[in-house]
Amino acid sequence: MPSLDEDHTGARIREQRRLSGLTQRSLADRIPYSYSLLNQVECGARPATPDFVAAVARALKIDVTTLTGQPYVTELQRDRLAELVRPVREALDLYDLGADPCLHARSSAALVVEADRLCAEVRATHLRNAARALPGVIAELTHHAWATPSTELWQALGSTYRTAHDVTVKLGYYDLATVALDRMAWAAERASDPCLGAVRQYMRALVYFREGEYTIGQRLITSGHGIVGQADVGREALAVAGQLHLGGSVIAARASDVASVVEHIGEARKIAKRIGDASDVHWLSFSPTNVAMHRMSAAMEMGQYDNALTQARRIRLPASVATSRRAHHLIERARTEMETGHTNAALDHLVQARRVAPEQTRYHPGARETIRSLVHLARRTPDTLNHMAAWVGL
Repeated sequence: MPSLDEDHTGARIREQRRLSGLTQRSLADRIPYSYSLLNQVECGARPATPDFVAAVARALKIDVTTLTGQPYVTELQRDRLAELVRPVREALDLYDLGADPCLHARSSAALVVEADRLCAEVRATHLRNAARALPGVIAELTHHAWATPSTELWQALGSTYRTAHDVTVKLGYYDLATVALDRMAWAAERASDPCLGAVRQYMRALVYFREGEYTIGQRLITSGHGIVGQADVGREALAVAGQLHLGGSVIAARASDVASVVEHIGEARKIAKRIGDASDVHWLSFSPTNVAMHRMSAAMEMGQYDNALTQARRIRLPASVATSRRAHHLIERARTEMETGHTNAALDHLVQARRVAPEQTRYHPGARETIRSLVHLARRTPDTLNHMAAWVGL
């Protein structure tokens, strides 16, 4: 069995707790979790689940990434991904500089197509490809949007900012992801596009979901519904509204607001029944299958692991499900299997997630915590688990 190092979320919680001058008992009194669980997490015997980490970060008044150790710089450098982040950061800072007379930009039409292709790359979890191409597309679209402004160009620029958010979130650069969302709002306003603006509110809500600020997250979901309500009624607006309900469901689940979970899932199901698979709309993956996956996620977030597992076993993912969404579901399924004592099944689902989306899985904090917990639980670590642990840098 490999020996787990002390550079894990539980150990970082212990370090930050001590820096704050708190005992385990006093920190446990500030979070909605028991002293026993805190003790087990700190020593690595139990996984530091996202909701637990968010609660501790909030109590200690620090960023979640301080506890999760993101971004995972060593692995990013080894994969040559860290070097791709700085050009993205620089491209995001071009937004108010106007047209660049020295830039030899591609045609507007070609760039609009390229912006859409980058969204597809992220959904396919080709993060390296997207990150490498993104800075140039942002720079060229920024130039055209200032030189010959049009709704289509501002929309395309907003789409590239959204892609920048998606890439940086998946790599653990949450500070940069927040900047990208600010730029997305700036472009959406110039495009006068309420759907794009509502998508941005949905993504902002997920930021607060990760940080454990559920009240703000719920307010942002409400705000998003208000914004999309300004759009013409149609498939696009309905799909965005449906996705807002799905986001609202998992935020409500973390807040233990069961009534709101039921309401959000019910509304999303009605919309999905009305428009069917709308996964092409803003690359949101909204569909009846996505509604089922969020219902399972909400049960998991509320700690109803038996219920979540029952639902998960009923879900059949069609081939049309985006690779990024498929991998995320597999990682959640692995956590659910582990929490219900099915450690072999948990490992199988992590292996599947690695197979379909290696870059996303390697940098997913939930995958890493589940792998660490499986190692801790194993009396004799199988080779597959050893390889997975080494692969994510444990």
